[in-house]
Amino acid sequence: MTPNLRRSVRAIIVDEQERVLLCRFVFPHPVVPRQVTAVWAAPGGGVEPGEDRLTALRRELREETGLAITADPPHVWHQEVVAAGHAPGYDGIMNDYFVVRTNHFEPRGELTDDELAAEHLAAFRWWRLSEITEHRGPELFSPRDLATPLTALLTAGAPDQPVRLGL
Repeated sequence: MTPNLRRSVRAIIVDEQERVLLCRFVFPHPVVPRQVTAVWAAPGGGVEPGEDRLTALRRELREETGLAITADPPHVWHQEVVAAGHAPGYDGIMNDYFVVRTNHFEPRGELTDDELAAEHLAAFRWWRLSEITEHRGPELFSPRDLATPLTALLTAGAPDQPVRLGL
């Protein structure tokens, strides 16, 4: 039987200084260990019925960060996680990641602070690759080993085919 996965899109947003914009999510979640205070992940979210991935990506980036993109960014990573508890009502998640290169900006999207909080999004931060690779704090990244595919992406560029990611 084919699992029912929640389809999502995410953007690896890279500025001119090779910093990556991540969102800080804070919430109790069954797949996040209790001692973890937050998870840093790429901006993005669910693909709504009738939307294609790029339409969903454009909407999510506008809502969360205020970034408007017109070009079709390269699809660089694909992640499927089949596990109960990742998305209510689903058997797991499917994330498609796209790389977006842009000038540095201060994220401020269309959503209000209350709407962002309802999505468990607490903050944005621009990270250098070295800060991600050296991070030892109580917070996690999503995917957990973000440093490995991010290093390949920033050093070799977008792959010809999306790289499959683990949890």
